[in-house]
Amino acid sequence: MKIERLSQDKIRIFLTFDDLLERGIQKEDMWREIPKVHDLFSEMMEQAYSELGFDASGPLAVEVFALPAQGMVVIVTRGKMNGLSDERATDDEDTEDEIYEMEVTMEQSDIVMYSFRDFEDVINVCKQLQAASLTEDGRLYSYNGKWILALEPALIETARHNAVIALLAEYGEATSVTYAMLEEYGKVIMPSQAVREICTHFYN
Repeated sequence: MKIERLSQDKIRIFLTFDDLLERGIQKEDMWREIPKVHDLFSEMMEQAYSELGFDASGPLAVEVFALPAQGMVVIVTRGKMNGLSDERATDDEDTEDEIYEMEVTMEQSDIVMYSFRDFEDVINVCKQLQAASLTEDGRLYSYNGKWILALEPALIETARHNAVIALLAEYGEATSVTYAMLEEYGKVIMPSQAVREICTHFYN
């Protein structure tokens, strides 16, 4: 579980599928109101407080993004105490079991995204993908000092999907950045056929 602060009132939490399995939670469970998910959320908020000093009191907007082969990204935004009087807020603070007022938004993306620290790693993984005839597609982005390769599963044969993931994981790491955030804040380096383009220009 990795937690990072996006702003004073917003944090991003990246959960791998291993994080979920350790707690007996399936990906589909994140869409359900069950005790295990509430326990996980409480654990995330405790870790956010201990690591970042993020106080999760008051209403919270929770956005959950499912990423294929990587895990889940949870974005938590702290709101204002809408409609709660100071007196009621004080009463709530006195209760041992804090109840989070949450507005949950779910979004699922099928786009596979891996980040790479060095461009040399991008070249190497593209060489492997092309040599194994796995894919020549992809979009390449620059974001926060890293290179991110995004692949559409629809353009990868189902039988070869796991092989693609294995190669990407060998050279890079699953990114906790959502595709929407990448589109908005990342810089597009190669908008299409990134694997083919990189092999053409850098494969000696």
